[in-house]
Amino acid sequence: MKGWKRGWTGDRVGDGARRLAAPLGVAGGLAAAAGYVAAVDPNRPGRYPACPLLRCTGLYCPGCGGLRGLHALTHGDLPGALGANALAVAAYAAFAVFWCVWFTRALRGRGGVSLSPRARHWWGLGAVVALFTVLRNLPVGTALAP
Repeated sequence: MKGWKRGWTGDRVGDGARRLAAPLGVAGGLAAAAGYVAAVDPNRPGRYPACPLLRCTGLYCPGCGGLRGLHALTHGDLPGALGANALAVAAYAAFAVFWCVWFTRALRGRGGVSLSPRARHWWGLGAVVALFTVLRNLPVGTALAP
């Protein structure tokens, strides 16, 4: 197009900013949430609502300890984070990899990341979460309990 400035990728100037808006917006929101969890310690009672499943049944849900794990990660304590909720730490790491791929593809102008999980992927994820939940509530899996 005549009259439009072109950037280093050959796109119009401003297209790159639009492509990066979504990944950078997600990163900003997550950074704000992680910053809040880093500043407001979930290990102190009364700071966050209690897990309703734990309160009513005494059983740990798959998310129990996730905030404590994030708090530990933001303070550089990986063993403490894994002790609070290893599944949540693995999910944080998987999302970080996903975000890096998304950001790199957006930066290069290749679009977003196409996710099209099949039924077997959902069943596999459900099985991992269910197994983790059952094991952390059994005496043999006390290392997985927060």
